[in-house]
Amino acid sequence: MAAVTNGHANGGTNGYDVISPGHRMISKRFSDIPSAIDIPVQGEDDDQAVEVDLEDLLDDPTELCTLLENEGAARTYWMTVSLAYAKQHKVDHAIEMLLKGGQAMRGGQKEKLSMLTCLCWMYLWKSREAPRVPPEGTLVSEAKTKEYYLQLSTSTLNEALRINPSFPPLFLARGVLLLLKASLQPPSKSAAPGAIDTEKADILRSGLRSFEDAIRVSQGRNMLAVMGKSRALYSLGKFAEALEGYQDALHKMPDLVDPDPRIGIGCCFWQLGFKEDAKTAWERALEISPGSKIANVLLGLFYLDASAHVPTNSPEFIKLYKKAMIEYVQNAFKADKGVPLMCATFAGYFLSRKDLKNVNTLAHKAIQYTDVNAIASDGWYLLARKEHYEDHYETAADYYRRADEARGGADRGYLPAKFGAAQLSVLKSDFGEAKLRLEKIIQQSKNVEAMILLGTLYAEEVFTSQQTGLKEDKSTEFKKAVGYLENVRTAWKDSKKNLVPDASVLLNLARLYEADQPEKSLQCLQQVEQLEFDQIPEDERPQSSENEAAFKQELRQNLPPQLLNNMGCFYYQGEKFDQARDMFEVALSACIKVGEKQEDMDTDALVTTISFNLGRTYEAMGLLDEANKVYEGLLARHSDYTDARTRLAYIALRQNPTEDGPKAMNNLYQDSSADLEVRALYGWYLGRVHARKRAGNIAEDPELRHYKHTLQNYEKHDRYALIGMGNLYLMTAREMRRETEQEKQKRSNMYIKAVEFFDKALQLDPKNAYAAQGIAIALVEDKKDFKTALSIFIKVRDTVKDPSVYVNLGHIFAELRQYSKAIEHYEAALSKDRSHDAQILACLGRTWLSKGKAEKSLQAFKNALDYSQKALEIAPEQIHFKFNVAFVQIQLATTVYNMPEMQRTLAEVQEAAAGLEEAIESLDAIAQHPQTPYPKHDVEQRANMARNTMRRQLERSIQAQKEYEDKNAEKLKAAKDAREAELKKREETKLAAEKAERDRKLKIAEERQKIAEKDRELAELRAEEDRVREAAELTTDSETGEKVKRKKKPRGGGVGGKRKKKNEDGITDDDDDSGAEPKRRSRGNRSGGDSDSEKPKKKRRLAKKAEKPNKYKSSEIVVESDSEGDDGAAEAAKEMDADVFGDETTGDMDVDDEETVAVPVKRKNRRAMIDSDDEDEETPAPAREDSPATANGDGDTPMADSGNNGDSDDE
Repeated sequence: MAAVTNGHANGGTNGYDVISPGHRMISKRFSDIPSAIDIPVQGEDDDQAVEVDLEDLLDDPTELCTLLENEGAARTYWMTVSLAYAKQHKVDHAIEMLLKGGQAMRGGQKEKLSMLTCLCWMYLWKSREAPRVPPEGTLVSEAKTKEYYLQLSTSTLNEALRINPSFPPLFLARGVLLLLKASLQPPSKSAAPGAIDTEKADILRSGLRSFEDAIRVSQGRNMLAVMGKSRALYSLGKFAEALEGYQDALHKMPDLVDPDPRIGIGCCFWQLGFKEDAKTAWERALEISPGSKIANVLLGLFYLDASAHVPTNSPEFIKLYKKAMIEYVQNAFKADKGVPLMCATFAGYFLSRKDLKNVNTLAHKAIQYTDVNAIASDGWYLLARKEHYEDHYETAADYYRRADEARGGADRGYLPAKFGAAQLSVLKSDFGEAKLRLEKIIQQSKNVEAMILLGTLYAEEVFTSQQTGLKEDKSTEFKKAVGYLENVRTAWKDSKKNLVPDASVLLNLARLYEADQPEKSLQCLQQVEQLEFDQIPEDERPQSSENEAAFKQELRQNLPPQLLNNMGCFYYQGEKFDQARDMFEVALSACIKVGEKQEDMDTDALVTTISFNLGRTYEAMGLLDEANKVYEGLLARHSDYTDARTRLAYIALRQNPTEDGPKAMNNLYQDSSADLEVRALYGWYLGRVHARKRAGNIAEDPELRHYKHTLQNYEKHDRYALIGMGNLYLMTAREMRRETEQEKQKRSNMYIKAVEFFDKALQLDPKNAYAAQGIAIALVEDKKDFKTALSIFIKVRDTVKDPSVYVNLGHIFAELRQYSKAIEHYEAALSKDRSHDAQILACLGRTWLSKGKAEKSLQAFKNALDYSQKALEIAPEQIHFKFNVAFVQIQLATTVYNMPEMQRTLAEVQEAAAGLEEAIESLDAIAQHPQTPYPKHDVEQRANMARNTMRRQLERSIQAQKEYEDKNAEKLKAAKDAREAELKKREETKLAAEKAERDRKLKIAEERQKIAEKDRELAELRAEEDRVREAAELTTDSETGEKVKRKKKPRGGGVGGKRKKKNEDGITDDDDDSGAEPKRRSRGNRSGGDSDSEKPKKKRRLAKKAEKPNKYKSSEIVVESDSEGDDGAAEAAKEMDADVFGDETTGDMDVDDEETVAVPVKRKNRRAMIDSDDEDEETPAPAREDSPATANGDGDTPMADSGNNGDSDDE
């Protein structure tokens, strides 16, 4: 067993550090087989032997078998020669040697045991190399398949087990046998997706127990058994446990390369989702053993998988795909052309290259020699794709079925194979079968390709129904098509899936949305446009310019003209005429480019259609001259282009309705009277010509007779003629009298006749908005059914972009007294090229008048008058428009007269009076007209009332309004003056407050400056005091003459003198003890000792004590000094005390307790006390210096500062 260093086998994990870089590990398989063997023979000499070269064995082992049998060779000789044959991959000869050797053994069953075990392994080896299915042309009974060798191996193993069931090598052999048996188990269709078949799982568990027995008897040293156990766990789907086993094998035996545990480690990592770690393990396996076929194939699959996660049109895809196939899979193929996994992988490559011959060879090899169901499934799938390409649908369907069943079929199976079978159903026009298959695929997994195909199938059903004109309800198919295709669009947005958008999906969606949701259809086409932009090669792209719009237009010249034409049509439908024109113009340029690239393409039809659409766009923009040029150009190329002649005749009618227009129309009708479009235009023309002289009998109307002739002789289902006749009956019914019941009934019958024509048109075209609008008008005018008609008009409004729809909606809302909505729709009708329509202006005037009456709004009356006057300006000959103006003026005057004085102005009253005078004049003129809108007597009576009554009322109102406004003006002036005075006062108060605030801030600034100056003076004074104190603490050294710090001298006269208590004046003697330790520790603070070394200064705080009895017995202090230095210290202390307790004291002062002796000072019966800041071990931690606890050690109240409390003590 390999040595373990620092917890790692041979000093490294995963085999690192075991070998030097670049050194290859060599497989130890057959490493114990010598190059030659001496076989003892019977002769005169006991030591005679025959040498057999084991590296160059005979192709026929019969001679060797005879030699060994005659000489009675031992078991080891038979096995050694047999293994030598196996080493040279002559397994059949090895099996023959073992079989004959077993027969020749005379040593009993135990001698045969090892040979039987070896024979079992040879059969297992043959099983791995044997085909899975019988080769073509071979009888099943004679074929030596994997199953055949497994049966031989089983019988051999059973024979060995009967000899010794506890023989250790048999455990490992049995485990491997069960692994191979499990791999050949066909997948069960009943198992849930991802689950393991029960029978296969039982076999694997049995194999797992065999491997555990082998590990147990070897005390954990059998690494092959450990790897076998991991392989069984892997097959059971326990990848984490399998990973631990492979890592354990690698840890204990890092030089194991055949089999290589790194391969298993990588596979476990892959299944656990750690693909990068898997790659690392396989790369290490390839580094150690560069010829490893499995490592090469697995790394190739890793890069193939990586290429599947990037767009196929990206450079990254090409790079990854080449690396997978050339660098890895090709190397494996060169090393061994028989590895099933490699065969399946390379067959996929050849399939993409359409090299179908190689696909057939490699796929069959993968199917025959693999012992993995998934690889066999891949082989059948590749064969199916090959047959699919060659249009052999029945064979392809059979192969797809086999590929699916190899992975379980039914709810499990192989998704690409199921999809391929669905594609075959589509090709065979079995759409029902295809949809069932695809829906089942989508239920199992939201596969994008399946959704695209299924959505396309449903979309084609809808398109076919539209083209054939069938009345079948395809709403369900429409919803399914849109649902599936929109799900695909949503999937494109998921960046993790790396899906490439498909233009066909967007084009199908655009066709589906075309009728009901044109804006969504345009969005789809815009997305297709962007896809086309991305696919334009760099060398064909124009140079980018600052003008983005111009750059985009130039770029569009490289797009398909059909796409640009469709986008232009949607812009035209959405009334975005500028964008539509740009699209049609660039589409014409694109046609030229396409013609240059594809010379065999007929672009004439495209150019003709796009040019006609461009002409229609010019018409809509009012550019009639440009439209004329386009249509004339079309006629120059195609003189029989009737649509172009029709548009030219219509333009002529608009430009010259009296001379050139009628001529052009008559010529067109004579040349193309059978064309339904021409007949429709001619019927419209007749309606315009005879609009003012309608015959009393509708049957004699020229327009009606024209439509009737069209229906009888040309096309009985012509929808335009049916709707035209319905409109004529509507107009006739509208003009009929309805004074008696008989007249009302006759009028109602006429409406019913109109509705019949509209209903017939709707039967032919259920989405015909004009027919629906006609029925709605009949409902309003005949039945007064406003609500039903309103719902119809609202639906029509979304389809028909005609002003009449908005006018009708305005009528209904006016009748429903929803005046704001009525006005909104009338104005919308005006904005649609009807700004000079007197009828719409009159309707607006009437609606504003009704709104003014309902809301008592003077502004509404003014708007009504404004619109009525505009209508009269456009059609001054219409006497009823003149009456409308006069009527509104009278209503306005009445409203102004009745308004309270505070709600009107003098100008408004005077304006109303002027309008009244105009109304009187108008009514007088109208009364003299031969065709008055109302009876002449009524008009004259209304004029007299305005002249006699309302004139005087307004005169009085003018006088009263003048008086009111004069009085009100005085009140307003007084209020204004008072307001101005108040504002002035507030402004003065505000200014005064601002000035006071500025003065206050200035004063504060001055005070702060003074305080700052005083602080600087105090700081300077403090600095001077510090210098004096420092000078007092220095003395002259008698030896050197330098200034040195004073040293304390020990006290005399006592052997360990005690510390002095406080006297009556509260001054404590802090002299250091120089003798033995005192008998009793003082409760007070102690000094630090008598060492001459310099120590940190300790400071005292001087504070006045409150007048209370001292707790010490003595009130005096005894000062002893043996040197002049002490006198100096006493003098310094006096000076400091005088300074501290002087009248100019500004704060507490710190005094050094080690070098200065305090002298009692009495002042005004108050006692000062110097307390040391040092505390005994029994005292708590010191508080802040400026707190009461530190100001006085006895808890006395400190003396109040007489100066600035802001100064702190210097330390």
